[in-house]
Amino acid sequence: MSLTKGALKQKLKQQKTVYGTCITANPPRWPKLVAEANLDFVFLDTEHITLDRSELSQMCNTYQALGLTPIVRIPKPDPFLASMAIDAGAIGVIAPYLEQEKDIKDLVGATKYRPLKGEKLEEFLSEKKQPDEKLQKYFDQYNEGLLCIVNIESIPAVEKLDTLLTIPGVDAVFIGPHDLSINMGIPEQYDHPDFIKVVKLIIEKARKHTLGVGIHFSIEPERQLYWIKEGVNIVVHSSDMALFSQRLKADMALLKSIDSNQQPGDGTSSSVTI
Repeated sequence: MSLTKGALKQKLKQQKTVYGTCITANPPRWPKLVAEANLDFVFLDTEHITLDRSELSQMCNTYQALGLTPIVRIPKPDPFLASMAIDAGAIGVIAPYLEQEKDIKDLVGATKYRPLKGEKLEEFLSEKKQPDEKLQKYFDQYNEGLLCIVNIESIPAVEKLDTLLTIPGVDAVFIGPHDLSINMGIPEQYDHPDFIKVVKLIIEKARKHTLGVGIHFSIEPERQLYWIKEGVNIVVHSSDMALFSQRLKADMALLKSIDSNQQPGDGTSSSVTI
């Protein structure tokens, strides 16, 4: 099942909800198992996960071939890193901790005006000039389906949202709950009224500007369901590592909860089939 490059972007334009997870591992059979979960995208985080360029490219192209959109978070706001991620096969690019207009415009330049760089690009990004019809058509075709996603995870960014989210070329907002809660001085207090208030504000403003909005939690799906009801339509649920850890811990706790005095053959396990 090959991927239509603009499939995810089209769903977001139609205000549909899309689903994905963070992938950290890359064993040979992993992508097929992930694809069987009926996801729309995979989130590949090169900010916190040690993926080199070769491995990232292999993962992006493999998931594309399986019909999943690869969204890559680069380590810092840098148009050259964004271009490298796209060259590796990323369809969506996220830059972390965005607070300045310049950083977002640079990300737009890397995703919507690629491969243009330098002074000419700056003229377009500053809106001093506009590409002529022929050049704009080239940019649209060359960068078809690419997503520019801004990571909002600080109060300074929230205070500038109306400015940051109206920069032409931005497609979606990604809320970083962990860093946001720390920036607010309430680390990992995801049920704190102030945290909930700020996240709701981000969602409201993103929706107001017809942008997609996502949030990532590595804990129970009930938290994701809550935020879906509040307007989140890019659901980044957990990660392969977290899901494995959570399920293994739960299974081991269940197994160890059995009475240690229970012996095989005492009739208590007759319904178990191995």
